[in-house]
Amino acid sequence: MSAAEMTTEAEIAAKIAELGDGIKAAKAEKKPKEEWDPLLQEMLQLKIKFKEVTGKEYGPPPKEKKAAPVQNQEASEKNKEKRAAKAAAKAQKEAEKARKRAEREAREQAKADRLAGIGQDCFGDAAMIQSKTYTDKKWVKVEQLKPQLAGQTILVRGYVQTTRAVGKGVFVLLRSSLYTAQAVAFESAEVPKAMIQYIAGLPLESVVDIKGVVTIPDEPVESATQKEVEIQMTEFHCISKSKQALPFLMEDACRPDETKETDIGTYNEDEVVQREDGLIQVGQKVRLDNRWLDLRTPANQAIMRIESMVGLLFREFLIQKGFIEMHAPKLIGGSSEGGADVFTLDYFGDPACLAMSPQLHKQMAAACSGFERVFTTGPVFRAENSNTRRHLCEFTGFDLEMAIYEHYDEVMDVFSDLFIYIFDGINERCKSELERVREQHPFEDVQYLRPTLKLTYAEGCALLREAGIDQGDLDDLSTENEKKLGDIVREKYGTDFFFMDKYPLDVRPFYTMPCPNNPKLSNSYDFFIRGQEILSGAQRIHDPELIEERAKAWGIDVETIQDYVNSFRNGALPHGGGGIGLERVIMLFLGLPNIRKAAWFPRDPKRISP
Repeated sequence: MSAAEMTTEAEIAAKIAELGDGIKAAKAEKKPKEEWDPLLQEMLQLKIKFKEVTGKEYGPPPKEKKAAPVQNQEASEKNKEKRAAKAAAKAQKEAEKARKRAEREAREQAKADRLAGIGQDCFGDAAMIQSKTYTDKKWVKVEQLKPQLAGQTILVRGYVQTTRAVGKGVFVLLRSSLYTAQAVAFESAEVPKAMIQYIAGLPLESVVDIKGVVTIPDEPVESATQKEVEIQMTEFHCISKSKQALPFLMEDACRPDETKETDIGTYNEDEVVQREDGLIQVGQKVRLDNRWLDLRTPANQAIMRIESMVGLLFREFLIQKGFIEMHAPKLIGGSSEGGADVFTLDYFGDPACLAMSPQLHKQMAAACSGFERVFTTGPVFRAENSNTRRHLCEFTGFDLEMAIYEHYDEVMDVFSDLFIYIFDGINERCKSELERVREQHPFEDVQYLRPTLKLTYAEGCALLREAGIDQGDLDDLSTENEKKLGDIVREKYGTDFFFMDKYPLDVRPFYTMPCPNNPKLSNSYDFFIRGQEILSGAQRIHDPELIEERAKAWGIDVETIQDYVNSFRNGALPHGGGGIGLERVIMLFLGLPNIRKAAWFPRDPKRISP
């Protein structure tokens, strides 16, 4: 009988049972599902029809729940009382635990508040300075802490470089810019124990305000620059807490150099230098990765302040000589000197680059615009993949350009006097800064003559050959030979500073004036400190036809410099000038082994941050 012919509950149920038995047998014999699946599908259809016919699901009826046995009323009441008593005891226990926990937390919070100085007037975390109030408080600078202030109560701010807890006291080395001073406190009626603990536990490099009395110690404080004084602390407040782990300790970063690093050759910032004395040597990479911290060291503070002074002296001297300051553009079309080592960019659809020199514009200003004597300072960009100790991709250029009357010696005389003015100014105005640098990076003072020693390029090459070094009069000087020539000149003439002129024409830029007496030479010059170039300059070509001729000789498309050439077509003053690399001057004057130590935030082929 087919499923359609079955109409009664009994018929359908019997067939479902029959199909179920068939499926069980097939499974028992481990037959594949393909063989018994039709039986399963037929059974499922019959179960649906079963529900249509009977109004209920196919299967055995649900079991009736057994009725709970009737409990004895008296026993039930006793259990209820026990449960209530147990719940009350548990609640009382929890309440007692909560009370003790609250008391413990209150004690811990009170201790934390006490250690943090909350509620204390003499120490603790100061409120964030948001310019809410402007009081009549007067701060003394660390550099002003001298024996003349003995007995006076002062307020001073700085970084906590080190702390040292000793018994019931604590010692703090406070640092600000180039200077450090020692502050001490011992537990007393005025100085609570919590204050000692707070100071000793404060993270290093936090910014603090210290109030105390200046005293003169029995022995000089050798760890501080202000050796003849000490601060007896009465108040200590944290202005800004150092909240992340320090990548290095400042005392390690300030440690004097054990050996002199080479200043020539390939530079690798990942190079690890091991000290023979076993002390920690903070590597160059970790320093530069955390330059904002590295710049806090007194030596680096001094280097950057000397660099700033060079800028001041440069301006002072040139303004006295009738120069005015101009501001040359840093975005230009083409390349500023026709070279390939430029950073290119898209300028609203047109090709452009970052200026590798203010050369062309300072010439326009001095020779073609009638300003006659100009100088400019600013960033210079060089896309040179030079991983050396004396090259940067961005450095600070100090440039000048001036009209001359008859000879480019007029320009060299200005440069000679300029550098003597700068060197004298550093030595006279930066005594403390020089001392801070010397403490970490020992160096010999630069020796220089008055007037500056002048050699021709041929004379310099001859000195090298006399020393057994192969150097042709028309060959470019290598870095190694420049260094060797510097050593020879120092020994022969007693100077670290000199300049050479009459360089081969083929090694100078296209706008350099050729020598009138020898077409293979040029009216150009370089200045050197300790055998390394710090300035390159020349008399410039002021005749437009000769400019075009020299540009073509260099393979430069004249169309790309047409504005520059045209600026000389309306009459131009004979002129010359030069460009100084500021960081290299600082590096060499201070005898630093790496130009990155003289740059605020260095940019080289492998570094563009921070």
